[in-house]
Amino acid sequence: MITGPKRICLLSVEIFAWGKYGGYGKATRMIGRELVKRGYEVFAVIPQRHGQQKEENLDGITVLGYTPAEILNVGQICKRINADIYHSCEPSIATWLAMKAVPSAKHMVTCRDPKGFDEWIQEFRHPSKSKWQVVQNYLFEANGLVRRAVRSANHVFVAAKFQQVKTRNLYQLKVLPDFLPTPTEFIHVGSKADIPTVLYMGRLDHRKRPEATLNLAKCFPQVQFRIAGKSRNPEYENHLKETYSIYPNIEFLGFVKQFEGDTHHRLLTEAWIHINTAIREGLPNSFIEAAGHSCAILSYVNPDAFSSTFGYHAGKDDFEKGLSWLLEDQHWKEMGRAGFEYVSSTYEMSKAMDAHEQVYAKAWSVQ
Repeated sequence: MITGPKRICLLSVEIFAWGKYGGYGKATRMIGRELVKRGYEVFAVIPQRHGQQKEENLDGITVLGYTPAEILNVGQICKRINADIYHSCEPSIATWLAMKAVPSAKHMVTCRDPKGFDEWIQEFRHPSKSKWQVVQNYLFEANGLVRRAVRSANHVFVAAKFQQVKTRNLYQLKVLPDFLPTPTEFIHVGSKADIPTVLYMGRLDHRKRPEATLNLAKCFPQVQFRIAGKSRNPEYENHLKETYSIYPNIEFLGFVKQFEGDTHHRLLTEAWIHINTAIREGLPNSFIEAAGHSCAILSYVNPDAFSSTFGYHAGKDDFEKGLSWLLEDQHWKEMGRAGFEYVSSTYEMSKAMDAHEQVYAKAWSVQ
């Protein structure tokens, strides 16, 4: 029985639906869905996407959308919701507007991928969609009012431990933000593939460098490479398919609907190794999911030492060396087992949602 806050509003730059399928959105939808299951009344206030109505019901979450021209209406939307807690699943100007509109409520922020100016420049140079989109994102997520809102929040959290110092410095916080794990499902469907299988699961965008994965496949014809995801740039995606589909060990699977059916979990269950070739990441949900399905991690980035502890950190773009080592003497199996044990103790759905409920209750109890 809920004895603390009963109405929770999630503020996010996206939710995993209506053509927007990123890590922020998946975390937002997962948290909201599980809160609904636990008896809370849950709202999500997000930018409206193509095909999305002003008000939708998604997994029991009341989703309220707004267009860029309606950004100043976010405060009024939040006031009408009249939630006990407003939880920004990634800070944005909506965080500041909610605080101004409902100052009596509790306001929490989780920083999932805090970016300094240099990282925004990197995003600008390697945009997923367009440089103008990156400029819009910067204005929406990183302006002075957003920084002020994070400093004013009742509680600030990070989704990865390595981001604690960075977040404190970026937002000039007085104390280190606490770690709040992202709830993750680990549903095993079937068993590991009979042959070595590498899974790439993510957007096929320039910043993610899918070519590095595809070129690796050319060097390991005995290994099956499964590519799950799509690009925001159809021309780029078509180029990749036309260039690399000639290799019999590369399989393009397209976009996988992670909240429908069991394909997502089956691919992770069968994979031996999860590969990530992006030049920059926070702590991707895919790392946690892969480890939760006993996959070793092969990655250029090494957030929270995930790659080096539960796989191979290819920080010098030495993916060939890393894949050879993981396959040698079944190192991948040892790394996958260690990763499973770690994420099961921290990110497993019930444990991570218990952590969310505890911080909500704690915030609610402080008057």
